[in-house]
Amino acid sequence: MNFLFTLLALLSFTACGGGEEQGGGQTASTITLSGDKFSVGHEGDTFTVDVKASREWSAFSDNDWLKVTYNAGTSHEGKVDVVVAENTLTASRRGTVVVKAGAGRSVITVTQDAAPEIKYSDLCPLDGYQLVWQDEFDTDGILKGDWTYQTARAGWVNHELQTYVEQTSPGGSTVAECSKGTLKINCFKEGDKVYSGRVYACRNTGWKYGYVEARLKLPAGKGTWPAFWMMPVHFTAWPDDGEIDIMEEVGYHPNYTSSSIHCKKYYHSIGTQKTKERFCAGAEGEFHVYALEWTADYIRTYVDGKELFYFENDGKGDKQTWPFNTPFYVILNLAWGGDWGGAQGVDESVLPITMEVDYVRVFQKP
Repeated sequence: MNFLFTLLALLSFTACGGGEEQGGGQTASTITLSGDKFSVGHEGDTFTVDVKASREWSAFSDNDWLKVTYNAGTSHEGKVDVVVAENTLTASRRGTVVVKAGAGRSVITVTQDAAPEIKYSDLCPLDGYQLVWQDEFDTDGILKGDWTYQTARAGWVNHELQTYVEQTSPGGSTVAECSKGTLKINCFKEGDKVYSGRVYACRNTGWKYGYVEARLKLPAGKGTWPAFWMMPVHFTAWPDDGEIDIMEEVGYHPNYTSSSIHCKKYYHSIGTQKTKERFCAGAEGEFHVYALEWTADYIRTYVDGKELFYFENDGKGDKQTWPFNTPFYVILNLAWGGDWGGAQGVDESVLPITMEVDYVRVFQKP
């Protein structure tokens, strides 16, 4: 009996001892943080966490919007500095920073507010302009009035794969329709063909100079090529008569929206194109505002009110460098594949897809 008691006591002592040991013989690490939960506004911010550990440590984050640097110090006491990038999405987000010391882990949780949804009225954000034309797409059904449809076979332009039809496909599916306050331009496969929509606003009259704005939600997927752009009313030859691309995006380079101009001297086929792109978080799947400011002296584009692209008239009166002194009309289309959209192939599994348009507005100075 005494022997059994002694044996149990020894076993108990062995189990309770060695508190610095973990399974596998690893020494447990202690990590003390000055804070482990942080809330940040959508504009972004920086913060610092003091760290004390029982051994060498490091810090990292798998979230690309959290930039982490640290100084562990020679005594294993130091700081973690965290830079939180601006959140341009209209949804809040949560990320983590991990402090690692041996087998030990401590987690710093970061939550960030959503960006406020940008609200736009029918007032031009630039001074001196008045609204001269608009479509808010408030009436459900097929586009009418100032809109016309392009019809064209696959390969008609840029080796694109879609067939453009007027209103509906042979099977009766709609390529451009208004519902619940937005225009939906649809691209889908029917049989062995892909159908989509390309529509023009005021093709026979257009506008010369002004501020042109649309609020768009772009589709996602390799092969997509949505565009909001303008062409001359009195067109005779490309690129001689000019082209203004307010917004283009291709699915294999997601959320990078671009603006360009094309004319006889500056276009991509001869490597002299004038273009600018920028990452626009949430361009695919969320609404953003894309705009053009066009005067006799320059062309400037904007994304959500921030300048993206600028092209200045050289003042030489040369159509080869500035054909942008005649009326142009607005185009909205959703292409599939082609020289740019299909440069890395297409993924038909993403079909059907939709480009959604909240409104199009045109302002001019009186």
